[in-house]
Amino acid sequence: MIKNVHAHGRYMLIIGGSASTYVNAYSGSQGVGNLRFNTSNQNLEVYDGTNWINMNMPDVTVGLNNEAESLLDWAREKRNEEIAFKERMKTHPGLKEAYERLEIMKALTLEQEKKND
Repeated sequence: MIKNVHAHGRYMLIIGGSASTYVNAYSGSQGVGNLRFNTSNQNLEVYDGTNWINMNMPDVTVGLNNEAESLLDWAREKRNEEIAFKERMKTHPGLKEAYERLEIMKALTLEQEKKND
C-alpha cells in the first residue's frame, strides 16, 4: 500500500480523499482487521484485536518525464504566441487579411492532398 502520493513537476495535480478516516465501514466497535487512517500521525493502521498497529507504507512521487514537460512547455509557448498574434490582428487589418488567406491556402492544400490519396 502507498501512504502518500506527492506531485513532482509543474504539471501534476493530485486531489482526492475521503472525510472518513476508516477504510471499511466502521460500526463503532473495533474488530480485528479494521483499518483506519490515523490523522494524528498520518499513518494507516490495522486493529489486531488489542492495539492499532501502524502499517509501514512508502511515500511515492509521481511526475512527468522531461520530454513530456518539454512538450507541454512548447505547447504553452505556441498558445501564447497565437494569442499575441490574434491581438495584433485586431489593430493591423493587413495582418488579419494575410492570416485569413493563409488559412484558405491551408484548407485548399489539405483538400488537394486528400484527392491525391
